[in-house]
Amino acid sequence: MYVPRRTVLVGGAALALSACSTKFKKYDGPEVTRVQVVKGRRKLYLLHHDTVLEQYKVHLGYSAEGAKQFRGDGKTPEGSYRINRRNPGSKFHLSLGISYPNARQVAFARSLGKDPGGDIFIHGDRRPTDPRGKDWTAGCIAVKDRQMEDIYAMVRTGTQIDIFA
Repeated sequence: MYVPRRTVLVGGAALALSACSTKFKKYDGPEVTRVQVVKGRRKLYLLHHDTVLEQYKVHLGYSAEGAKQFRGDGKTPEGSYRINRRNPGSKFHLSLGISYPNARQVAFARSLGKDPGGDIFIHGDRRPTDPRGKDWTAGCIAVKDRQMEDIYAMVRTGTQIDIFA
């Protein structure tokens, strides 16, 4: 796993995000080729190959230790996935779907007679009714709404996302 020690802005990536009067921004900077989440650091990195374009502090599942295995365990998955859908009407401002679970994770959960869960997203901030605390999601990766606007503009469907412990 490569996690750079500092943020490098390529081609003015931060400045390439132009705000509109809505939550949908336009991005014309370097392509985000990979997303990395390092759970232990509570960080999400947007990369163009090996160069960090942006990094964000994140909130994780309320049971942050360990990898997600079953529906309702409150854990954020670990492994390699794809961004597989976009939700502009999310209850959490905006959201990007993560292709959890993979075939191996489904087989493991089913071998124990359990549901592996699903509907894991990168999404905006908590609603007034959501729990307080550092890690509060049901297994998703949460950032502030304005940060989610940037991420939503920069990350395309199909982009690889690697989630590390």
